Amino acid sequence: MSETILVSTRVSTEVANRLAALSQSTHRSKSFLAAQAIEEFLNIQEWHVEAIKQGIAAAENGDVKSHEEALAILNTWGKNA
Repeated sequence: MSETILVSTRVSTEVANRLAALSQSTHRSKSFLAAQAIEEFLNIQEWHVEAIKQGIAAAENGDVKSHEEALAILNTWGKNA
């Protein structure tokens, strides 16, 4: 098992009640579920920030499409070639 540390946070009563209910129905501890939720949130946010950085870098390098080019690409989605 990897090393862990205690992190304390305040949540609304509604969130606490939802967490308790999920904990009971899944037979998992509230700590386990909260840690899992935090990890999933961080994964998504880190991915999002990296995608934004890549987009900014592409724009700074001139690697962008015009509105018309983007629409043409989008209009091909879901269509058989």
